[in-house]
Amino acid sequence: MKMPAVFTSPAVRWLALLALCGAYVQGGLVKLMDFNGAQAEMAHFGLHPAHLAAAAVILLELGASALVLTGRLRWLGALALAGFTAAAALMANRYWEAPADARFMTMNAFYEHIGLAGAWVLVAWHDLTERTHGRR
Repeated sequence: MKMPAVFTSPAVRWLALLALCGAYVQGGLVKLMDFNGAQAEMAHFGLHPAHLAAAAVILLELGASALVLTGRLRWLGALALAGFTAAAALMANRYWEAPADARFMTMNAFYEHIGLAGAWVLVAWHDLTERTHGRR
């Protein structure tokens, strides 16, 4: 069965990458616009100095998203977001420590983040495979 051309178009690919980057672009911009809030979030998760952690997260979220969306070192941006997402899941969604009434939602968030990290690894794999085989 032949795939309709619309599903394999560069526009659909870019829109899918934009959807994957959406939370990181939004998160980076919100942190940038409310740097005090970003610092408070970093301190809440035990990251000190909070101002440096907040700046690093903003740079990672926006910079890695830019790499993914422009295609320049897409694999690197995708792997950075994979690592960041997995670390965030381990830091913020420790369902095994959550009270019983919060465990279900925290567990769902944890596994959603792990799934997203896997999607980023897949993006990197596709990009590196295309580069290796000269398809761009």
